[in-house]
Amino acid sequence: MSFFSFGQSAQIDIVLNDAETRKKAEHKTEDGKKDQYFLFYDGDTVSGKVNITLKNPGKRLEHQGIKIEFIGQIELYYDRGNNYEFVSLVKDLARPGELTQSQTFDFEFTNVEKPYEAYTGQNVKLCKEMDIVVHTLSIYPELNSSIKMEVGIEDCLHIEFESNKSKYHLKDVIVGKIYFLLVRIKIRHMEIDIIKRETTGTGTNVYHENDTIAKYEIMDGAPVRGESIPIRLFLAGYEITPTMRDINKKYSVRYYLNLVLIYEEERRYFKQQEITLWRRGDVVRKSMSHQTAIASQRFEGSPFQRCHLINNTDVTFSNNCS
Repeated sequence: MSFFSFGQSAQIDIVLNDAETRKKAEHKTEDGKKDQYFLFYDGDTVSGKVNITLKNPGKRLEHQGIKIEFIGQIELYYDRGNNYEFVSLVKDLARPGELTQSQTFDFEFTNVEKPYEAYTGQNVKLCKEMDIVVHTLSIYPELNSSIKMEVGIEDCLHIEFESNKSKYHLKDVIVGKIYFLLVRIKIRHMEIDIIKRETTGTGTNVYHENDTIAKYEIMDGAPVRGESIPIRLFLAGYEITPTMRDINKKYSVRYYLNLVLIYEEERRYFKQQEITLWRRGDVVRKSMSHQTAIASQRFEGSPFQRCHLINNTDVTFSNNCS
């Protein structure tokens, strides 16, 4: 980041204290590209240094104060003029005065609450200066009911899909079976899809976006009565996030299993069932007992609060220079 004034300019760099050892996570940006960002969890401390390097040694730079801000905010595409902040922390680094030489300031935001996970969607994004990715971890849900979907056309077709659970971690496997109980029409094709549904806004300004994340071909041809087909759909290979419901009352992200039948004359029949996705921790962390308790409560009450958040770390710099 560069800062310019009459006769003087400065380069501002923010360096995290554990930048060399902190794990990074891949995250998709608004333009669809993937970048690596420092990974933080709820309750982690964010600390580092702000380096202000004067471009013209010997010339002074007057300022109205130096501060660093830790901001988590949501931006909706249809309302770009307004950013909705859910985390806003400020640390004053220097009182109003002047800089006559390059200087370094230490900062620390201790045990920062980061309630939502990073998310970039089709209608929602986060503005940032220096980005960190936030992941929200959970524990295995105590209540995980099975799924049973029935597809039927009276006196013509009766199909059942069964799976032993409805809540899956992001690297889980959806295991189920299709049963053909009655088949009196010619089925040409059958597949099961994973649909991501993003909902943004409230009231009259509500927007829905559906995205097909995965397609799993069950069969291509005509089944017979009494036949069954096993299903194993591995989630690890797809770009998915935990389920998010009513994030800061601004948006939700839900996932559905979509059973699709195509029969004679290209007619289609489908049935949907919502599933819940959650993020399992790769390692046991010291602060997990508190974090997982909170995450578990969120999971049971509303399958996942989180948002594409990248938490924004910003330096605010004002100046007058003579």
